Amino acid sequence: MTTAPAPVSTPGPSQAHSRATTTLLADACARAARYLRDIPERRVYPGEEEIAALAPLREALPEHGEHAARVIATLDELGSPATVAQNAGRYFGFVNGATFPVCIAAQSLTAAWDQNTGLRIMSPAAAAFEDVALAWLIELFGFPAATAASFVTGATTANFTGLAAARHALLARAGWDVESDGLFRAPELRVILGEEAHVSVRKSLGLLGLGRSRVTLVPADRQGRMRPERLPRLDDRTIVIAQAGNVNTGACDPIREICEMAAEEHAWVHIDGAFGLWARVDPAHAAMVDGVELADSWATDGHKWLNLPYDCGIAFVRDAPSLRAAMAAPAAYLLTEGEREPSHHNPESSQRARGVAAWAALKFLGRAGVVDLVRGCCDRATQFAAHLRDAGFNVLNDVVLNQVLVSFGDAERTNAVIRRVQQDGTCWCGSTVWQGQTAMRISVSSWKTTPEDVDRSVAAIISAAAAVH
Repeated sequence: MTTAPAPVSTPGPSQAHSRATTTLLADACARAARYLRDIPERRVYPGEEEIAALAPLREALPEHGEHAARVIATLDELGSPATVAQNAGRYFGFVNGATFPVCIAAQSLTAAWDQNTGLRIMSPAAAAFEDVALAWLIELFGFPAATAASFVTGATTANFTGLAAARHALLARAGWDVESDGLFRAPELRVILGEEAHVSVRKSLGLLGLGRSRVTLVPADRQGRMRPERLPRLDDRTIVIAQAGNVNTGACDPIREICEMAAEEHAWVHIDGAFGLWARVDPAHAAMVDGVELADSWATDGHKWLNLPYDCGIAFVRDAPSLRAAMAAPAAYLLTEGEREPSHHNPESSQRARGVAAWAALKFLGRAGVVDLVRGCCDRATQFAAHLRDAGFNVLNDVVLNQVLVSFGDAERTNAVIRRVQQDGTCWCGSTVWQGQTAMRISVSSWKTTPEDVDRSVAAIISAAAAVH
């Protein structure tokens, strides 16, 4: 008796789709790994040829789609060479960190999850990782245990979030419901900030209806620190915005003194700590932000000194009910379970899983690793300043954190040196004007920056200055 041959198995549509997806992701991962492998030795800023090669992207929307593998190939072949190598060790133009490989991998996985984390019921996993990461950050910064916190897009939104809670709290004291009734005929609030406050603070004030220019400015010292003896009289309808980490010098306002003065009059203190707040975690630099735990709200970035993927900011508010009142948007169909809901703590309803990469970084680094990260960047900044001073150039600031300002003479000469450094491609540094003097601004924020990177960059800067001379 003969046995009939078994039927030939052919993959169904779902199997074929799964295989194609696996192949596509493997190709993308291989391309990403190659990009990271090659990035240490490439130009930090793309050349004109690489930028010009982006021109084919400016096409009309195709009538018919292209194969997914070809789409990824185009993305890599045109896009990768034209990126800025900030995910390497010699990018110093802005306070932009690199990204830890564990975070890249975590973000890749969360992209596959494709979770909307606005509500806990939408993603129990993402909510759990976010809860843990925020609790770790509150502990790391030494804030009160009951502090409320939220992941947002960046420090601008984090400032907005903290200041929205301040606006609610101060007006609620005066019997005014700002979320329901707006600011028309509301009791007047006063906002006080240092004259060296970052532009993101003013932007946040504008978005909140408090006015970018309708503020009281407090003079700063020669390093950009607010002078507390020049603070006007405070009261319980005053918001004082202090700064941890001047964007040019790295200097921090005298936070303890400001907070103690504000507490006597029940004023609200908000800390713009986009990068400088991280000084708190390092015992060698914590004195710069002494008393920061006394403030009422804080803003920082994860994509700066924690070296998380873009984008990630974090807002913290001591008075959790005021944050929820300012941000919550209840509706009958938005069922909640009584636990913390992410969308009730920040301006966004739909949110990506930022907390996962933050959790991955903190789990990978531990407290000691975060300290080493911050201290290492500060040490590299000190190394920069010492070498450039030894070469005869003028370092304009006290290098107390990760920022270095260097002048090469007058504005024309300094700008010429900066342009030549940028064209050379060994490193990338930007320009600024500090208290009337044009300077090169060097920001050291990457975990990848080594002493050898600094030496190589300093040599390129000295060579550029000699060529300009």
